[in-house]
Amino acid sequence: MPKRNVLLLLLITTISLVSWLARDQGRQARQIGEVLGAIERSYLEPVDADLLEAAAVEGIMAKLDEHSALVAGAARRELEAALDQEFGGVGLELMASAEGIVVHAPLVDGPAWRAGVRAGDMIASIDGVDTRGMSVRDAVDILRGDVGSTVAVGLRRASSGSGIDGAGPADDSRMVTLVREIVRTESVLGDQRLPDGTWDWFVEGEPGIACVRIISCGDRTLAELDAALATIAAAPALQGLVLDLRGNPGGLLGVAIDVCDRFLDDGVIVSTRRRGSGGAVVVEPRRATPGSTLAGVPIAVLIDGLTASAAEIVAACLQDHGRAVIVGSRSFGKGTVQSIIPLSDGRRLLKLTTAEYVRPDETSVQRRGGEPGWGVAPDVGREVDLTGDVREAHRAWRRRRDMLPETSPHHEASPPSAGDLPRGMDPALALAIDAIVSAAADFRGEEEAAGDADEAAAAGDAPGPLDGRGG
Repeated sequence: MPKRNVLLLLLITTISLVSWLARDQGRQARQIGEVLGAIERSYLEPVDADLLEAAAVEGIMAKLDEHSALVAGAARRELEAALDQEFGGVGLELMASAEGIVVHAPLVDGPAWRAGVRAGDMIASIDGVDTRGMSVRDAVDILRGDVGSTVAVGLRRASSGSGIDGAGPADDSRMVTLVREIVRTESVLGDQRLPDGTWDWFVEGEPGIACVRIISCGDRTLAELDAALATIAAAPALQGLVLDLRGNPGGLLGVAIDVCDRFLDDGVIVSTRRRGSGGAVVVEPRRATPGSTLAGVPIAVLIDGLTASAAEIVAACLQDHGRAVIVGSRSFGKGTVQSIIPLSDGRRLLKLTTAEYVRPDETSVQRRGGEPGWGVAPDVGREVDLTGDVREAHRAWRRRRDMLPETSPHHEASPPSAGDLPRGMDPALALAIDAIVSAAADFRGEEEAAGDADEAAAAGDAPGPLDGRGG
C-alpha cells in the first residue's frame, strides 16, 4: 500500500476514535440533561435547577473516595485561605467558651491587634448581631470579607472563671470598628512567642535544642522555614532540632518535598503513582538535590494521629533515610494526592484524587481497611500518645505559649516553675529531646574515638593503611 494511503488510513482511524469518545461522553451528558430537564418540566413542585445540578455532581463525587469533593462557598474560601495562608479579615483567632465566643489570640499587627483587642476578650456582637448561640465557624465567616470593608465588633471581658483556660476579669464592654485587610497566617512556629511577636526557636530550659512546629504546608511555609533555620543554624552550641508535625493536616505536595530537601542531599524523597494514558501506571520519583541544612545535627520528628498527607511525606522520608528519629503516635494515614480544578462557573472547585504517593521504602501510608502498616509509625521505643487530662493540660499550656506575653491572661513576669517548662508539660517533646541528646552524645563519642585513632596512627602506635604490617 502506498505510504500516502497508510497515512490517510491512520488519520481516518484517529478521527473516528476521537469522534466515538466524544459521542460517548456526549451521550452521558445528554442523559443527565434529559433527567434534569424532565424534572424541571414535569416534577410536581418547582425545583431550583442549580440545586439539582449541584446534587447531581455531589452524587457523582460520592461514588469516589472520601477526599474527592466539590468545594464551594465557605468551604472553598477556607481551603483557599489555608493554602494561600492569607484572607481578607480582621486577624482574630476565636474559640468557644462557656459564655460564648472568646478571642484566643489576635494575629500580630493585624487590624484587631492594632485596635487593642486582646486574648480573653469576648465577642458579644458582630455588626449588631448578638453572638449568643452563634458558632465559631459562623462568626469567622462574618468577620471575614472584602478588603477595605468595615465590621463593628462588640467586646467585653469574660467573667471570672470562664475565659481562656478559666481566667479573665469581669470588666468593660466596648465597641470597635475594624477595617478588613489582607491577613497573613503563620505555618511555622517556635517554642514560644516573644514580646515583639517573633518566635523563640529554642526550647525553654533545654540549651541547644531548637524546636520548629510546622502546622500546615502552604504557599509561604518554605520561606518561613528557611528564615527559622537560618536563625537556628547561626546559634552557638546547637545540639539538635525537634521538627513538630503534630496536628498538621498537610497541604501542598511540593512544599512537603521542599521541606525534606532542606535536610537531605541525595535520594528519593517521595514517588507519586498516577494513571497514565491507556490506563498504564506512571511512577514519578522526586529526588533530593545536593546540599542540606543543619548537616550532622540530630533531628527528631514529632507526629500524632492528626499528622496527615504532606506532613506524613516529611516524616516518612526523614525516617526512611535515617535522618530523623520519629517520636509520638501513629499518623493519620492519608497517602493520596488531590488536584484542585476550578470549574467554569468560577464559583466552585473540584478536589479530585489524581495520585497516590509512595514513601522511599516503596510502601504506602494510605489507610486501607484491614491492612496493617498504614501511616507513619514512631520508631521502636519512641511511642508516646497524649491522652485524657494530659492532652487537655498540654493544649491549654500550648495556647498560652503561642500568645503574645502581654496579651495572655496568664502572663507573669516571674520565671515559670519546672513543671510548667516544656519538658514537664509535653511528654512527647521530652522523649524527642532525650533522643537528640543521646544521638549528639554518640556522635561526639565517635568523633573522639576517630581522633584518638588518628593520634595513635601519627605516633606509630597503630598500623597505617600501607605500612605492610598485620599480614
